[in-house]
Amino acid sequence: MEILSSRVLLRPSELERSHRFYRDVLGLAVYREFGPPDHPGVVFFVGQGLLEVSGGADSRRSGPVELWLQVRDLRAERARLAAHGVAILREPRREPWGLDEMWIEDPDGVRIVLVEIPADHPLRRDTR
Repeated sequence: MEILSSRVLLRPSELERSHRFYRDVLGLAVYREFGPPDHPGVVFFVGQGLLEVSGGADSRRSGPVELWLQVRDLRAERARLAAHGVAILREPRREPWGLDEMWIEDPDGVRIVLVEIPADHPLRRDTR
């Protein structure tokens, strides 16, 4: 199987609320909008992939999907998100595997892990 492109699909319980969260609170850039103007789907850039927020869910639930988003400055993002009223599920901390992580969730309970990779972590070091 040769994968040419991929995206994560979210079906929120309240479409516009989720659009506002991903666009205005997280600040994700819009790749494209599609569908009817009064109920559009929106596809956001998330690093090297895409996140499509469209359609709708039948009920509020947290499923097996989580988002892992790398940020430049985790503490700055924590302050910015808190100022937007986003509940911090778990404060930033260094994990045993060496990454700094913080947990939040979107309006439908989808967990979002924000990650900062420290300068001395193997993911940043040149192994040549």
